[in-house]
Amino acid sequence: MRALLQRVSSASVSVNGKTVSSIQHGILILLGIEEADDSSDIDWLCGKISLLRIFEDEEGKMNRSIQDIGGEVIVVSQFTLHASTKKGNRPSFLKAAPPAISEPLYRAFCDALSQKINSPIGRGIFGADMQVTLTNDGPVTIWIDSRDKE
Repeated sequence: MRALLQRVSSASVSVNGKTVSSIQHGILILLGIEEADDSSDIDWLCGKISLLRIFEDEEGKMNRSIQDIGGEVIVVSQFTLHASTKKGNRPSFLKAAPPAISEPLYRAFCDALSQKINSPIGRGIFGADMQVTLTNDGPVTIWIDSRDKE
């Protein structure tokens, strides 16, 4: 399971011109799921994200988590995070899980993260053509992969 986190001062997700989720200060998470992922990946990743200190304290140091600041989160499913570009110029998405596997895991991830941070999670619409707008704060962008825990 791969997550690309972007610390944002604002973010929104729209489908067909209609905003389906929006946040102010917090994290936009683009989530990629592969076939080998399961609930242990969700538990590890949600634990990591909920405690990750990427927000500034009074001294300007990244020393606060999303929980510490009471920030908001949007999670968008993005299978393209598992793109392989090793051969040719057309990305391959063979490692990305099909919707029958990835959609339930996406929903479970959102539910688990919501419980970890004790706050509702904004979501995109799984499988939809989404327009994601954000103002990256910092910029701070962090890549986390549950296959690379050590």
